[in-house]
Amino acid sequence: MPYPISHRSLSNTILKITFLLLLYFLALGSAITKTTVPENQGSIVKVVQSGDTYHLECNGKPFFIKGAGGDGSKKLLHEMGGNSIRTWGVDNLQAILDDAQKQGLMVTAGIWLGHTEHGFNYNNSDQVADQMEMVRKAVLKFKDHPALLMWSLGNEMEGYDKGDNAAIWSAVNNLASMVKKIDRNHPVMTVIAEIGGDKVKNIHRLCPDIDIVGINSYGGGPTVAARYGQLGGQKPYILTEYGPPGIWETGKNSSNMTPELTSTEKADYYRKTYIGSIESQKKCLGSYAFTWGNKQEATSTWFGLLLPDGSRLGAVDTLSELWTGKIPANKCPQISTLKLLGKDQIEAGADVKAELQVSSPIGDSITVTWELRSDSSALNLNGDAEAVPRNYPEAIINPTSNQVQLHMPKYKGGYRLFAAARDMHGGAAAANVPIMVTSGEDLHAASRAVTKLPLILYDEAERSDLPFSPSGYMGNTGAIKMNLAYTSNPHTGKVCIQAQYNATDSWGGVVWMNPANDWGQKPGGYNLTGASRLSFWARGEKGGEALTFLCGVLGNDKPFSDSVQLKLESPVITKEWKQFSFDLNGKELTRLKCGFGWIAAAKGEAVTFYLDDIRID
Repeated sequence: MPYPISHRSLSNTILKITFLLLLYFLALGSAITKTTVPENQGSIVKVVQSGDTYHLECNGKPFFIKGAGGDGSKKLLHEMGGNSIRTWGVDNLQAILDDAQKQGLMVTAGIWLGHTEHGFNYNNSDQVADQMEMVRKAVLKFKDHPALLMWSLGNEMEGYDKGDNAAIWSAVNNLASMVKKIDRNHPVMTVIAEIGGDKVKNIHRLCPDIDIVGINSYGGGPTVAARYGQLGGQKPYILTEYGPPGIWETGKNSSNMTPELTSTEKADYYRKTYIGSIESQKKCLGSYAFTWGNKQEATSTWFGLLLPDGSRLGAVDTLSELWTGKIPANKCPQISTLKLLGKDQIEAGADVKAELQVSSPIGDSITVTWELRSDSSALNLNGDAEAVPRNYPEAIINPTSNQVQLHMPKYKGGYRLFAAARDMHGGAAAANVPIMVTSGEDLHAASRAVTKLPLILYDEAERSDLPFSPSGYMGNTGAIKMNLAYTSNPHTGKVCIQAQYNATDSWGGVVWMNPANDWGQKPGGYNLTGASRLSFWARGEKGGEALTFLCGVLGNDKPFSDSVQLKLESPVITKEWKQFSFDLNGKELTRLKCGFGWIAAAKGEAVTFYLDDIRID
């Protein structure tokens, strides 16, 4: 017969079984937990204060921003020691975040806010409410991405004067409060144009929910830290744009033209700003240099850190050294001077020589290219897109690596001679010199000479030679968004235009202009005599969008008008690509300043549509 089991033995056995079961379920629970946690956890970023000193903490580790804003190579940015990029809007943000994560970069996600000069009214409750809903949707969509560093509300929406519109600051703070309730894991910043007037005071007293002040500063970059303290700045700050002095901060020469620093001189200015206002500053959390890429603004080289082909300029080497503490192995070429051998005021058709002194610090061979272009007639303070000025390749005679002869065009006005020096390791240097032609025909008559056709208004976003700039915003401009490099389902090529009117009532539109952002006060435009049609391809997000398309906008009440004004009203828009056209046969086409445009009317919902392959034949 079996031995009887004592109560004590039974109790011990039960305890052992219970303990083993507990271990089993704990192990099972752990396994379940491991398999249900997403692979890509969202980032956790904090602003940490210690006395009067601040720093960022990203996923538990200190993070000092070494970044840039722009569309240049993210791989190159990472290789040069950068750790972050900045955007101005949420267009294409998913792809930007994914690419940044792949390259080991964090993203300050900008959310564009309406500007009063574009027609946004911060006292209009409907506009403010629509903007708040747009921000809410963006934060909900992207808040858990592992490459997200922080949110940045707006860019210079307060304008360029005192910054004393309380309605703007109230809207910004309400947005910041909402963002922080939705996303407790990322700080919120707003970005201002310099720090003059009452901007610093008003952000501190009217925007308690803003964690960080973003400051765009160029000529004043080296003194931002000192001036911010003198103005009572207590919140931490980030230099969100900096670079060489802007054209608005630079004196003119005797011909009333603005000389531009060489890329070598600009590199020194980036260094001055970094040392003076970024490095070792108690309230500075880092910086974003402008612009990581290439942009036509004042000139084609004024603000770019890269040339259009991706070649890096000297400021990139300087930033890399400041970010990493190491001098790059293959330093860019350096330009000592670019000068005219003679006067900078000459007659039409005259010959003039210019001399370039350039060298390679690493002894690399250097190739130099030359261009003569009209000087830009646009003086943009708000960063809007500009049309690239006309090129005169026929003026370049006997170019060498250190000298060129020019045969000047027959038109009076301003020109710039550009020199670009490239080495064998992706490095470059750039400079230009202004030239004034004092006699001859009107310079702008050059653009009104009969233009060679076809004239391409848009096919791929990276082109820098397009004649018209999509810079003329109309109607409820604060509700307009345009992405000129939308990658999903283009008609041809790699990209198309995504156009959005994000309000539920009223209307908005954009006009392609020459010169940029000019409503008939300046000469310009093109003589398209002999053109037979303007054609373009369009498709809608849903189909049936209420759209009107334009060719020519400016009437005879303007000093410089379009010689024709045409409308294509209520075309049948479908979800598939469809070609539309204007018949230009027999039309007066001697001056077209507004080559193309669109107007979207909202009927209770926002409008999204797409454009591609816009051309005049």
